[in-house]
Amino acid sequence: MKRRETTCPVTKTAELLSDSWTMLIIRALLSGPKGFCELERNLDGISTRTLTLKLKNLQSEDIIFKTDNGQYETTEKGAGLKIVERAMRKYGMQFLS
Repeated sequence: MKRRETTCPVTKTAELLSDSWTMLIIRALLSGPKGFCELERNLDGISTRTLTLKLKNLQSEDIIFKTDNGQYETTEKGAGLKIVERAMRKYGMQFLS
């Protein structure tokens, strides 16, 4: 599906984080660098193919990068999603617990 160009920051962020796996991968990496297998173990239920595709997409969006030793880390842009993760945690605790 082709993305429509928009200037709305909410729309852009929603498109970036449009599936649950993306934010769960970000959450895992916000606590520090992780290798592929460690991410796979931490993300219960994710398939190898899905994880591979999500990591490639996040790299292409400059949200994460892969180090020379094979670890995935957030970029500055990716680390900025910490505020989204905190807001989601707060909302979940307040309204979904």
